[in-house]
Amino acid sequence: MKKKKLEELLKFMEEHGLVELEIKKPFYHIKLRKACSEELKPVPVFRPEAEIKKEQEKEEELENKRYHEIRSPIVGTFYRAPAPGAEPYVKEGDTIKKGQVLCIVEAMKVMNEIESDISGTVVKILVENGQPVEYNQPLFLIEPSD
Repeated sequence: MKKKKLEELLKFMEEHGLVELEIKKPFYHIKLRKACSEELKPVPVFRPEAEIKKEQEKEEELENKRYHEIRSPIVGTFYRAPAPGAEPYVKEGDTIKKGQVLCIVEAMKVMNEIESDISGTVVKILVENGQPVEYNQPLFLIEPSD
């Protein structure tokens, strides 16, 4: 193989970021390997999903401390509106007053209106419409008004 061809192969390796190149032909076999001159970069450490989830829960807990939680007083089914197809009682961003109805939790065919115990702004609705809820499960995050 001529020097010019070898230089072309080295240039090709450089342009394409190749570390190794091997060519096999009937009359020759060439293998080029670039010396490792780059500093080895640390490989990210694998963290179990449970550990990541626990960290996220701690962050959410800190975030939620500044908000007031409206919790379900009973086990049942969460409904955002008084009837199917009706407008929801509240939406995220709505300003609410103490005693205002926020949702319904149906238990044993009885519709229980859940009222706010503070005035403020609805920051987040934590439950999807029609979803089952547990006793004391957070339903809303409210930013208290001054």
